[in-house]
Amino acid sequence: MSQLERERVIIEHIKIEGSIHHNALIRKIVPVYMAKSTFEKVRDNLVEKQIISMKMSKNRKIYSINENVEGKSFQKIEQRTNQLFHDIKMRIRKIETDYIHKDNSEKINIAYRVIDELLRIDNGFTILDSIKNPKKTLYKDEHMDIQELINQVLEIVKKDKSSQMNIAAVISSLSINNVKN
Repeated sequence: MSQLERERVIIEHIKIEGSIHHNALIRKIVPVYMAKSTFEKVRDNLVEKQIISMKMSKNRKIYSINENVEGKSFQKIEQRTNQLFHDIKMRIRKIETDYIHKDNSEKINIAYRVIDELLRIDNGFTILDSIKNPKKTLYKDEHMDIQELINQVLEIVKKDKSSQMNIAAVISSLSINNVKN
């Protein structure tokens, strides 16, 4: 069972009950759907994502589904995407100085991971564009910045003495290169 399926099971059981106390929820879910430790991890994750809330009533933990989960989820996506975007800009500055001192496999791995992360961040902005206004690109500047950052990473790789081999490895690992030789 995947993480999403486990989350769905917990949310559905809470939704059916309206509000449910901790032990009753455990009895319904453990061991039919997941182990107790897995339940606790998934529950904590749902509380952290603010999808469900836990309130104390006397000596009982009561779970309920938060209102406006959709709005809070979108807000979380926006915060996380912006945070990742600013973090990766700093990492790329550091890569410019450190890249030359790495061995080839590390260089390929670094370039691949950074470009892959930039693409995932761009997807985050695309999702936000779709949520906020599907007919407009609201994050146009961020999309352009990401293009420039990808170019900057590729330029770092190109300047290296093993650039031809490294560029080919990075592009093929990103599954962008569909051309067969």
